[in-house]
Amino acid sequence: MGDTQPAIREAPQRTSPDRRGAVVAALMLAMALAALDSTIVSTAVPQIVGDLGGFSVFSWLFSGYLLAVTVTLPVYGKLSDTFGRKPVLIVGAALFLLGSLLCAVAWNMGALIAFRVVQGLGGGALQGTVQTLAADLYPLKERPKIQAKLSTVWAVSAVAGPGVGGVLAAYADWRWIFLVNLPIGAVALWLIVRHLHEPKRETPSTRARVDWAGALAVFACGGVLLTALVQGGVAWPWLSGPSIALFGTGLALVAVVVLVERRAAEPIIPGWVWRRRTIAAVNLALGAMGLLMVAPAVFLPTYAQSVLGLAPVAAGFVLSVWTLSWPVSAALSQHVYRRIGFRNTAILGMGTATLVLLAFPFLPYPGEAWQPTLLMLLLGGALGLFQLPLIVGVQSTVGWAERGTTTASVLFCRQTGQTIGAAVFGAVANGVLASRLGGASDLDSVTRALDAGTAPEATRRAIADAVHAVYLGAACAAAVAFVVLLVLAPRRFPVLKEQ
Repeated sequence: MGDTQPAIREAPQRTSPDRRGAVVAALMLAMALAALDSTIVSTAVPQIVGDLGGFSVFSWLFSGYLLAVTVTLPVYGKLSDTFGRKPVLIVGAALFLLGSLLCAVAWNMGALIAFRVVQGLGGGALQGTVQTLAADLYPLKERPKIQAKLSTVWAVSAVAGPGVGGVLAAYADWRWIFLVNLPIGAVALWLIVRHLHEPKRETPSTRARVDWAGALAVFACGGVLLTALVQGGVAWPWLSGPSIALFGTGLALVAVVVLVERRAAEPIIPGWVWRRRTIAAVNLALGAMGLLMVAPAVFLPTYAQSVLGLAPVAAGFVLSVWTLSWPVSAALSQHVYRRIGFRNTAILGMGTATLVLLAFPFLPYPGEAWQPTLLMLLLGGALGLFQLPLIVGVQSTVGWAERGTTTASVLFCRQTGQTIGAAVFGAVANGVLASRLGGASDLDSVTRALDAGTAPEATRRAIADAVHAVYLGAACAAAVAFVVLLVLAPRRFPVLKEQ
């Protein structure tokens, strides 16, 4: 028996079926821009650094973009609920394309990092609004179709991005990595402007008020805390002055956010996001999923090359197989949650993911490449069964006027979980290496030594132990998500009745 109950009706989306296909194409193109961004840039870093310099700060090419995307998600979610999805998506796409153009003409690393932040300001609107519009366009029964298409976009981007970036950097110029966004984005913008027609809403008796003070406070608080997590243990030690100062400032800003939002008439992060049991449970569960995703995404390629002795391309394939099983599992999940409900389907997926992650430390040393590949295939299938039912389910519990905020809160928690996971698991891996090898060894320096052929067998075993410890930590995060759903989430999501 699925989640098909309670009774509040929501206004139907009025985009006609013939236009809906064009809008879906625009959403997939917009999602491709955001999904390709990090993977396509990563393979061109040597060429970028060789041209512009700034090796010591190049990691901010990724961190700056990630920070901007994450902290703007709640802001864009609230704005889309207030003014509509179309204007927010147009502004976000325009900002992303402006940032891409500026990145292509950057004259030094500082300018490129600043323009990546501009890209991220647009990327936050793309990610949140595309997911919200997917729920607006399709009724609950058909929603898995569009979500499966968006999942496929992410999968294809993850596999194709590094290859496309490498080809452009090697045979053209790294600047084309950003310029290629312009025609894709222009087509997406044209389709949105021409074909997306949102339902007319009743004109409110009072003019909509935007909580700009809350938006600024959320942006500042998120930026400071995420910077502390991203750079802690990398640019400076965790217990150093800069780290303590950032965390202290971040905690003070949390208090400011709470104070400002409690007084705001239309807060950016409304209290009901955490007071409603279903939304709070999904936020926490997807935050834990974001945390566990770091283990394979960041550490598995190093394991495949250093421990299994695979070439970079083969190591990338070991990781990429989860992007093949994930969208397939997500597309099929509707047949499961219609029978047993959203919560139970997600519990089944996360329970399987926990077992898969726990199995990784028991792989033999050095082992065969097919063993972690099989585990990644299973993990992708499990997470597809977990994530999509929760997103579809939680979007179906709110009406149009709250869907943008709800979707943004879910994505914000997932992104924040990934940021925390990168910091926590990086510290775990480096701690295990230091204990196995003695001294202040870290994963980056050890991996470079292995690449140079100067590291002994004991170092390979130390890397295996470090990655095993990270996977155990990821299994703990999966167990947290499992318990959160089991204890906090209602057995049947309070789905709104659609007209």
